[in-house]
Amino acid sequence: MKISIFTNRLLMRFKFIALLISIEFISSLGQIIVFMMLLFAVFLFTVKSKNQLANRIFSIFLLITAFDLSGLFLGEFIRTHFNFAILKTSSVLLQMPLFYLYVLAVCYSDFKLNSKHALHALMFFFFVYIFKISSFSEQSLFYFRIVGELQYFAYIILIFYSLSKYRTIYLENYAKADRSAYKWLFQITLYFCFAHLFVLLKTGALMSGIGESYLKLLYLFISSSALIIICWFVLKALYNPHLFTGIKSELEPLKAKLDNKELVAERDMDTLSAIESLAYFMERKKPYLDYELTLEKLANQLKMEEKDLSILINHHLGKHFFDFINEYRIEEAKKILRNPENKKLTILEVLYQVGFNSKSSFYTAFKKITDQTPTAYRKSALAE
Repeated sequence: MKISIFTNRLLMRFKFIALLISIEFISSLGQIIVFMMLLFAVFLFTVKSKNQLANRIFSIFLLITAFDLSGLFLGEFIRTHFNFAILKTSSVLLQMPLFYLYVLAVCYSDFKLNSKHALHALMFFFFVYIFKISSFSEQSLFYFRIVGELQYFAYIILIFYSLSKYRTIYLENYAKADRSAYKWLFQITLYFCFAHLFVLLKTGALMSGIGESYLKLLYLFISSSALIIICWFVLKALYNPHLFTGIKSELEPLKAKLDNKELVAERDMDTLSAIESLAYFMERKKPYLDYELTLEKLANQLKMEEKDLSILINHHLGKHFFDFINEYRIEEAKKILRNPENKKLTILEVLYQVGFNSKSSFYTAFKKITDQTPTAYRKSALAE
């Protein structure tokens, strides 16, 4: 009985809040969101960058999303312009394909658009045709929602798979302690997953015939979350103008290579000799001081095949190339920090000297290896 009373009171409060939310307020919020998206899209399309293709794909994605969100304030126009309504409704099927292509363009520095990528737009054109001949029948809208959900989850799986592959390849081939691209793409994908929950709620509400007051409240949540996300996009772009660094598309994770090629698991004499030569070279030449060091660069310096060096480090030594190089960098940093003559050097100066280019990455790697912060390590080492 008490639970029922509490539920009724809660529902009454939601109704009261919903009544306070006017159509004009939701419309104004929608206009702000769309304006910011358009502004950000223009910025991405015109800004000079090494990642021009990625920026332009994301710009188109924002434009399509803004077109979809225009329904927050163009309700009457949409109802009276059938062709516009068809394009707006069907454009949802372009959003995830565009975001997937954007992920590929960010991850792979040599990514290029070609004719096969047009296949990602097939469902969009199919439903434009269906809506044109069926005039938004209940059946066509039902199938559209089903296909839209299946497409969404299929692309989410593809995106997370691509990010997982990118992370593995990056760790196995690159030593640059900056994985901003991976973090950005992972975060933005999680945001889209969160935002999609509201879309599911809206679809469920429309199908269940829920009251208008609750629909208003739901539209407010959708528009507010969209505004927060677009503001986050803009701030991220402003604070990280050189965010992305791609990898080569022909690279494959080592595990895939091992699955397809024979490999002797035990360390024979040649392997042991190669490990000793590698260690000697690392100690004498200190290639790890180059913050842009890659597996390819190190292989060229050692006059080794890139594949053989990858197997030597990632398989025989049991370390990612990223961790292998950072261990040498941290050892070099430890030498500098415990030397009394270097007391005046700041931690920032030390991290740049040993091949890092990010304070957060240096602190993370240092604590992982020594279980201390650089400052704490210096203090304890100089006190001995």
